[in-house]
Parts: sequence; C-alpha cells; structure tokens
Amino acid sequence: MRLSEDRISHLSHLVLDMLMQDRNVDAIQPEERILREIKRTIADELKFDDEADTAVRTMIQSLSRKVPEGSREWEVLYQKYREEELRRRRKL
Repeated sequence: MRLSEDRISHLSHLVLDMLMQDRNVDAIQPEERILREIKRTIADELKFDDEADTAVRTMIQSLSRKVPEGSREWEVLYQKYREEELRRRRKL
C-alpha cells in the first residue's frame, strides 16, 4: 500500500502522541528520534507488504491454469498465498 510522506508523518505523530500519553512508557530518547524511528518502521512495513503482494501476484500468474483477477478463486488463492508468503518472510 502506498502512502504519501504526509500520511506517514501524520500516522507517526499519532503513534507518538499515543506513546506519550501512555503512563507505562518513559521517553528516554528525544521525541524527534522516536518520531524518525516510527516513520522508518511504518515505511519498512509498507515496503515489506508491497514485496509480499508482488510475490503473491507473480505466483498466481505463473499457475498453469489462468485464474482471472477479481474472481472468487483468485481471492482465495491470493489470501492463501499471501499468508504463506508473509509467514515465510517473517521467519527470515
């Protein structure tokens, strides 16, 4: 999923605000550094998800029998392969 820098920044600020409101979280690092780390983490997760999506679409396209995108069968295969791909990538 593609998000603009502005959206990532907005989400990062929301996460930081929630962390700062949590009484169980002590801000050891400066807020700017925490914010940078949150932004980096969001961007990395989005990249990870995009790579998994591309791999799954390639798997479905490489099947000997063509499955039309948007069909119920395609959706089932997509979910199945995506779960497997994410599980495999998280182990790496």
